[in-house]
Amino acid sequence: MILKIYTSLLLLFLVNSVWTRTVRQVYDDLDPDHWSRYTSECPQECFCPPSFPNALYCDNKGLKEIPPIPARIWYLYLQNNQIETLSEKPFVNATHLRWINLNKNKITNSGIESGVLSKLKRLLYLFLEENELEEVPAPLPVGLEQLRLARNKISKIPEGVFSHLENLTMLDLHQNSLLDSALQSDTFQGLNNLMQLNIAKNSLKKMPLSIPANTLQLFLDNNSIEVIPENYFSAIPKVTFLRLNYNKLSDDGIPPNGFNVSSILDLQLSHNQLTKIPPINAHLEHLHLDHNKIKSVNGTQICPVSIALEEDYGYYGNIPRLRYLRLDGNEIQPPIPLDIMICFRLLQAVVI
Repeated sequence: MILKIYTSLLLLFLVNSVWTRTVRQVYDDLDPDHWSRYTSECPQECFCPPSFPNALYCDNKGLKEIPPIPARIWYLYLQNNQIETLSEKPFVNATHLRWINLNKNKITNSGIESGVLSKLKRLLYLFLEENELEEVPAPLPVGLEQLRLARNKISKIPEGVFSHLENLTMLDLHQNSLLDSALQSDTFQGLNNLMQLNIAKNSLKKMPLSIPANTLQLFLDNNSIEVIPENYFSAIPKVTFLRLNYNKLSDDGIPPNGFNVSSILDLQLSHNQLTKIPPINAHLEHLHLDHNKIKSVNGTQICPVSIALEEDYGYYGNIPRLRYLRLDGNEIQPPIPLDIMICFRLLQAVVI
């Protein structure tokens, strides 16, 4: 199970570079006689590398409009410009686009022509970070695998905007203006293959409703969340990495065994208001509890298995897998209690 999770995450983070490298290799032996044709098709404002003819680099050019995109282009780089609008005209011939980077522009929702994005049938990666969007643009290409909308002004998610995005594996909405009311029970409906959901740095006070069941990574840092609902993680049984740093969680806001979830391998609860370590599962490998209000640590109380049984079975039993424990920024005084080391025999680092 763990091997499958790590394999999926590796694909999620490395597929871009692997794919790009593979395509580049295909064109490394391109006949130089064809270079002149590629150069003549290249927009004057942009750069078309001869060794990578399906890529178009128009980044950092001070552009206010998107130039006509040649039909051969798969990868389009338009970041760091002054672009305000997305119209259909530049994309008329660009029927093979897989990747568009429009980060750091001035695009607004009113500047996006109706249907222009959904007509890019082969688009897999859409980056619109650091623009002027106030809501998630719609409709979107049904084949999208990654959608990055971080650092906008998004406060609204239109109903059904994600309902047909069955291939989406990453949705990044961090550092926007989302309130609890923006996340309804059906907001993420249809995202059946989502692996990473990032809603950090918004204005949430509650845990979001109806997270897709296949989510592996859930990032909710820098919100104002106070309570974890009872059995919240039973609906997302594959969640592996959970970040809740910089929230307002207290001991009373965490139900008994709220984080005692076998799928969670990395749990981050830094910069909250906890006075004690919540119950954890024996499968947990990394635990971040720095900068809370914890005064003492009792290894016997927090050990997820009986220390007596652990001593009986040793490494052949189900011993806790915790390898990293961070407790600095609390009110704990060294040395580390001996029962912590007896319980967590695989610990490689403790920060106190």
